[in-house]
Amino acid sequence: MRVIAGSAKRLQLKTIPGLETRPTTDRIKETLFNMLQPEILDCRFLDLFSGSGAIGIEALSRGAAETVFVEQNPAAVSCIKENLKTTRLEKGAAVIQGDVIRALNTLILEGKTFDLIFMDPPYRMGWEKKILEYIKDSSLADETSLIIVEASLDTDFSWLSENGYQLVKNKEYKTNKHVFICKNSAKQTEDLPTA
Repeated sequence: MRVIAGSAKRLQLKTIPGLETRPTTDRIKETLFNMLQPEILDCRFLDLFSGSGAIGIEALSRGAAETVFVEQNPAAVSCIKENLKTTRLEKGAAVIQGDVIRALNTLILEGKTFDLIFMDPPYRMGWEKKILEYIKDSSLADETSLIIVEASLDTDFSWLSENGYQLVKNKEYKTNKHVFICKNSAKQTEDLPTA
């Protein structure tokens, strides 16, 4: 696994052994960031369930002003910190180790707002709904924020509109998908190029 583009282009990233994390493949990561590229420069990026930190590091490498990584697994947190050091991207990064809801609460209390929120929660456990319900009335995402969820192909998002969200785009791969979500109609599907 490597950084695809930007200041840390081609640098190899470490991952933790075992099945506790599912690193996003380089090909899927490249497709995702091709779609996000217009949004990345100087953005504030939140990477939930960060794993090795590859997604948030890619954002920093491509010009994000700040990335906050949230990860509970201590081995993964060490991996994120090591990858940040390898890529020399520590300056724009903050790593929070712990439960994702507690971390979100801390960020809310700090008055943080993010332009892009990415989450890759464990599949089929309902985390995406729990988190979106938790943050919907918070400062973390405003009307211009874009939320991206990596999920299994069979994950249901039919509940979005009743929770105050809008589906912007759904990009399916062989085994999973990226679902692009916003709080209202401020972002339209045409804002995101197809990849």
